Amino acid sequence: MKDAFGTPQSLLILGGTSEIGLATARRLIARRTRTVWLAGRPSAALDTAAARLRALGADVRTVAFDALDPGSHEETLGKVFAEGDIDMVLLAFGVLGDQANDEAEPLAAVRVAQTNYTGAVSAGLVCAGALQTQGHGSLVVLSSVAGERARRADFIYGSSKAGLDAFAQGLGDAMYGTGVQVMVVRPGFVRSRMTTGRPETPLATTPEAVAAAIELGLRRRSETVWVPGALRVVMAAVRHLPRPLFRRLPG
Repeated sequence: MKDAFGTPQSLLILGGTSEIGLATARRLIARRTRTVWLAGRPSAALDTAAARLRALGADVRTVAFDALDPGSHEETLGKVFAEGDIDMVLLAFGVLGDQANDEAEPLAAVRVAQTNYTGAVSAGLVCAGALQTQGHGSLVVLSSVAGERARRADFIYGSSKAGLDAFAQGLGDAMYGTGVQVMVVRPGFVRSRMTTGRPETPLATTPEAVAAAIELGLRRRSETVWVPGALRVVMAAVRHLPRPLFRRLPG
């Protein structure tokens, strides 16, 4: 259960090598989170991430998880919840893809959509159901401002995040009154391995800043968190731009 300060004592990260996920884990461990599950494809990176969190004093376990294998999600994640209550699930997996390549190779585009949307729908429903059964917990879903209005430069990624965002909002409504909180997090451009080499956009942020916003959102029991907060106003304007003007925005 969460402590008096709203800090979850147990955390499951779907996307166990995610920089935002690990930054969140480090922050919460410093606040009294004691058990962390890292779910991801078995790799040296996953093992290294687990070892670094253990060095901070947490009990860290890894579990093999593949977003592209939804048929395994119920069994895989069910085993995690069978080990004990999970106070917070952070859905942090996703891929940017390569817009030019994905337009030319439709199967590559489908992989982006399956990872960011289909895999998230499956894992999100499994975890929400488990949280509801235990009677408490938070499901934090990493969306993106890219889902607010898909740009020419990244509409495949943006459309997948738009679907994820709509799904997470609906899931939050479905969980209302059950003791389960669903929080949608919409970061802007995040400086990370995933965005290396890509042109930075205004109001860029960092994994650590997103982690701080997630923690604050949990304490406030927010339904939606923008990172940085100024993006809420910016995207309200962008959302209503006429399409001829929107097309002129820099990619």
